[in-house]
Amino acid sequence: MAIPNIPSEGLKFLALGGLGEIGLNMSLFEYGDDIIIIDCGLMFPEPYMLGIDMVIPDISYLRERSDRIRGILLTHGHEDHIGALPYILREFNPPIYGTALTLGLVKEKLKEYDLDTKTDLRVVKPRGKVELGENFEVEFIRVAHSIVDGCALAIRTPEGVVIHTGDFKLDQTPVDGELTDLATFARYGEEGVLALMADSTNVEREGYTLSERLVGDAFEEIFPRCEGRVIVAAFSSNVHRVQQVVWAAEKTGRKILLNGRSMIANVQIARELGYLKIPDGLLIDLKELPRLEKSEICMITTGSQGEPMSSLTRIAMDDHKQIKLEEGDTVILSSRFIPGNEKTIADLMNHLYRRGAEVIHEKVSEVHVSGHASQEELKLLHNLVRPLYFVPVHGEYRHLVKHAQLAQKVGLPKERTILAVNGDVVVFSGLEACIADHVETGRVFVDGKGVGDVGNVVLKDRKHLSEDGMVVVIIGINQGSGEIIYGPDIVSRGFVFEDESQQYLDEAKKVVLDTLALVNPEVMTDWSEVKLEVRRVLRRFFNKTIERRPVILPLILEM
Repeated sequence: MAIPNIPSEGLKFLALGGLGEIGLNMSLFEYGDDIIIIDCGLMFPEPYMLGIDMVIPDISYLRERSDRIRGILLTHGHEDHIGALPYILREFNPPIYGTALTLGLVKEKLKEYDLDTKTDLRVVKPRGKVELGENFEVEFIRVAHSIVDGCALAIRTPEGVVIHTGDFKLDQTPVDGELTDLATFARYGEEGVLALMADSTNVEREGYTLSERLVGDAFEEIFPRCEGRVIVAAFSSNVHRVQQVVWAAEKTGRKILLNGRSMIANVQIARELGYLKIPDGLLIDLKELPRLEKSEICMITTGSQGEPMSSLTRIAMDDHKQIKLEEGDTVILSSRFIPGNEKTIADLMNHLYRRGAEVIHEKVSEVHVSGHASQEELKLLHNLVRPLYFVPVHGEYRHLVKHAQLAQKVGLPKERTILAVNGDVVVFSGLEACIADHVETGRVFVDGKGVGDVGNVVLKDRKHLSEDGMVVVIIGINQGSGEIIYGPDIVSRGFVFEDESQQYLDEAKKVVLDTLALVNPEVMTDWSEVKLEVRRVLRRFFNKTIERRPVILPLILEM
């Protein structure tokens, strides 16, 4: 990829992911010979991405400038902010800065890829500062979110201070008592802030985001009413949610079983770092379940989104070897319904009800609250920071537009709100700012152990196969004379049921033979021409007779 013509002077901001989409958060700041990266996240596949495991940002822009990267700064430990690190670190390996829990989760993730001992992880406490290269000094600012140890970043540059909020909300009663550090935001606001980049995820929601403590109140109300086992499904990274389940279980005399690999690993990390407090003797393992009464058991599990291979889904399908749901059990889905997962979650709930369980979720009880700031919190942040320029980040395009409009409502001139998308190069120079250029960005698909080897053409073929099936035509042809010696045999998958459609497939064979009989013998010795002719005639035949368009694969045998 050619290096684009970007102005050489000034501070440059560029997002490789996360502007105009949910997830895939990765951006960078560039000044002189120094580049710093903010977050390195993944995106879970969308419905059309058949067979894809995850999506990571295209780092072509960084690949050509890897010697100038001074560090990766992580705002928090969610997958959409750290999940791409194992793939990015294969190509370059700068120091990684983050808070203790964030780097604890990163280290656990890197172990799977044998990168944990090869990566320079540097813990930074909130209000701690780091210098990166000659042009950047970064202060970590504590923020509340749906994961412990989240931070915003105040980035001091030769052009001025830029504040990047990461994901945040203004929870006035956080579970751990650690408030969003409004005093530091206000201090920078008094000093003068060149630009603010703020989380836009909840900008369409009026008022304030509810406190995490309300979820704990809901648990304490629900648990005493439950006669059987209580199973709470939540994201394994939500340490505060797990802590509140622990408190509710302890108050009602229940032992706790952790279920799901990531839940067990993350709880262990959070306990070791002191972020999660579970009394000795409260945790049990699977072999202890039979000796306990149903009313003495609480399970905390992953699988709240109805993931096909998750433990909760296997329990709901009565396919779990050790855990069987019974009448009187209660399942609490303590997470939001992620857009696109509604049907999967609905199917999960239906199966849970078939097993006799009662299901409680966010639409009927306060068992989940968001981790993102709503409109009034965003307004307060804007008024505290009072930036010269505002660039909305983290959200789909409509979120970015709405956040830009909200900034204008609190007094920022329209010409100082910069609506950028992935690839736009925003340049700040001499208190002026503009989108000066655009570079190519994109998505890299991870399928199994393959990274980037599946592209749009392959996805299109997969979609085609899933909708119309496949037809393989096998023909044996004499290499010298072009005479058909064998076939054609037609084998189909996902197109028609061969046992019941043999007559139809025989008609297709006859169409192929009649067509090839009219082809010049010289052309019959050219396999590529024969394949084209077979595809053409069968495509027309299938479309005309049953209006289907399967993938047609001619296979020529030389004889």
